[in-house]
Parts: sequence; structure tokens; C-alpha cells
Amino acid sequence: MRILIWHVHGSWMTSFVSGPDDYLVPVVAVPFTKSRGRARTYSWPASAREVTPKDLRTEAIDVVVLQRPKDVELAREWTGRRPGIDLPAVYVEHNTPPGHAASSVHVLASRTDIPVVHVTAYNALMWDCGRAPKTVIEHGIPDPGHRYTGDIARLAAVVNEPVRRSRVVGTDILLRVAADLPTEVYGMQVGGLDELAPRLCEHLYDNVPQALMHIMMAAARAYLHPFRWTSLGLSLLEAMTLGMPVLAVDSTAAHDAVPPGAGVVSADPQVLIDTGRRWLADPDEARETGRAARRHALARFGLARFLIDWQTLLKEVAR
Repeated sequence: MRILIWHVHGSWMTSFVSGPDDYLVPVVAVPFTKSRGRARTYSWPASAREVTPKDLRTEAIDVVVLQRPKDVELAREWTGRRPGIDLPAVYVEHNTPPGHAASSVHVLASRTDIPVVHVTAYNALMWDCGRAPKTVIEHGIPDPGHRYTGDIARLAAVVNEPVRRSRVVGTDILLRVAADLPTEVYGMQVGGLDELAPRLCEHLYDNVPQALMHIMMAAARAYLHPFRWTSLGLSLLEAMTLGMPVLAVDSTAAHDAVPPGAGVVSADPQVLIDTGRRWLADPDEARETGRAARRHALARFGLARFLIDWQTLLKEVAR
């Protein structure tokens, strides 16, 4: 199949374009569209090809994968075809509702021609999708290999835009933990955290290529996942697959993703701090916990299952 899809979430997209299809990835200089083409910090196959809006007028497209409300109009404008009517379409809902979950109605709730695909059962529960067909396809990630060493007595966290997104991504929790335990932070636009926590200034790593980031963070003793209100962060699953023991805030789908023995999930930051302190002092316990995390992540969030699920859905929609 030939699939039109925007580069919105780099880690999720890396898994998606690992399939057997051809992927048309829009690239435009106009900022509001956020059509940024191929990834620069992830490894994507040649089958993920950049296209301009002008190209899309003549491209043969079998299905469009929408991920933002604006994509519906962009697809219509750029292809000359209406998603769900003239052009088979699915909508991936990556996020929890930005407003109150009990009163948040999905943008496609009144439509029956575009299935809404949630990335976690938690997301599906939080959104009112009305009449729209809906399903859940859980995350799947490429296996980066067992890279954990835990040689460095620090916690590692991956948070994009922690200053701007603040409590949504648990920046306050991250800072509380970092005040007690050595911590390093990776992500996009992590600058500014050092002003909130000066002790982090030498341990902030901005926009590190994924393969290098995996090596660097796997040297830390454990992974910290402070997110309060967002979808299940793929960085949590990547850390588990690397063989890292994980400390996660008990919110969104984290509780469902981390089984007993693979890490600690708690709504009490002090529990996370106390466990992190114990692992810093006991690398053997941390290592055994990380092995359990890797086994679970490979079994539940493997790439093969993810791609099969998506192939099944896309072929059905394209028909």
C-alpha cells in the first residue's frame, strides 16, 4: 500500500514505517502545518519518502493516516480527496484529552467513516468518540537490544519540552526526585531545567539521536517516568526493552504496562525516591528488575505484533 502520513511522533512513527508499505511523508516550510518530513534523529527506511503538497496531487494514495484535527483539512486540500469519503482514512489518537476527560468529545465523534485508533486502552476510555468506529492498537517498538549496564549511579528520564509542558509531563515530580537523587534528563528542549534545578546543568542532553540516547541512558542505574497526564510514553517501553528497571508515576497507562517485578509504579513520589535510592545502593536488585522489564516489554510490545495489527486494519480500511 501507499500510505500518506505526517511525521508527528518520532518514536511511534519509527515503528510504523518499519512495515512493508510505501510511506509518503509531507514536508513543508510553512510552520503551522508542522510537516517536517523524514526524521533526523531516528533511523527510517528508504520506503518513508518525503513529498510536497504539490506532489500529492498526482500520487496514488491507498490510505491516509491522520493524527491531528488539522490533518483532515490538509489531506483534502493537498490531495483533492476527502478523507473517509474519497480517500480511505484512519485517525490515530496518541493523546489523552487536553480538557476534562468526562466532557471531552473527540473531533471525529460524529463521523462513522473514519476509524479512531487509540494507542492505549486508557486513551480509549478517556475519550468520548461518539459514533466513530474505534479500536486499540498498542505500541510496538523495535528491539534496541539488551544495552543496560547500570554502571552510573544516576536515574535517567526522557521528557520533551519539560519547561513548557510542566505538570502535564510531571516536571515538578522530576525536579522533586532530582533534588534527592542524581538524575540526568534527555529530550527535546530540555534547556531551562537547569534554571529550575542547577544541579541538573551538567546532565541535560538535548535532542540526542535515538541510537546514541539508548546507549547513554542504559548506563544509568534506572529509568524515571514522571508523566502525569499524557499517553503512555514510548520512552518508558524503550527503557524496559533496554533492560532498565523503571520508576513510573501511577497515571495514564503506566500501571498496565509495568507488571510487578519489572519496576515500581506509584502515585507517591516518595515511594519512587525511596526505591531509586535503594537501587542506587543495590545494583544487583536493579539489574534483576531490569531483566524482568525487558522480558515483559518484548513479549507485549514487540514490533512484529504492532505491524501485524496495523496491516490488518489498513487493508480492511483500504478495501
